[in-house]
Amino acid sequence: MLFQEIVIVGCGNPLFADDGFGPAVVEELQKLDLPENVKVIDGGLGGPHYLFTLMAQSDEPVKKLVIVDIAEFGAEPGTLVRLTPDDLPPGSYRDVHSWNLVEPLQMLKERVDITIIGCQPKRVTEPNFELGLTDEVNLAIPKAVRHVLKEIGVDYGATIKIKGDLREEGVTQA
Repeated sequence: MLFQEIVIVGCGNPLFADDGFGPAVVEELQKLDLPENVKVIDGGLGGPHYLFTLMAQSDEPVKKLVIVDIAEFGAEPGTLVRLTPDDLPPGSYRDVHSWNLVEPLQMLKERVDITIIGCQPKRVTEPNFELGLTDEVNLAIPKAVRHVLKEIGVDYGATIKIKGDLREEGVTQA
């Protein structure tokens, strides 16, 4: 797997309501014209465990990792929080397969600057399927994109370059 200097990973499963927040943010980030040293990855639900472990064992020069995921921290749904691996008590950050994601992050943090952008979910339906984010969490996507861009030092300003031709996306121009 080829890593870049900066890796952004969206974690979660869109089949379980707000658990799809990470992949939804990644989908928006992939529409942007980001610097060549940035890799954006949909880590899915089981992937982060393997991804973080591979990154910890890799000789690739990853310098910064930004993780986007839901986080239960008792706030209003859609509220964002910025965390580091040191903010995560052992066993507090698990994927749907009950793999503890804190351990590979602890191994990585000595070599990589790690930031977690967490969103307070309103509803996670696992093991029952519910496609789509709640309104509160959906409204947090643009804020999360801005936070991620700030974390990686990209000025989102008033003009953001979007990949491709806007007409292809069904957007009309004035």
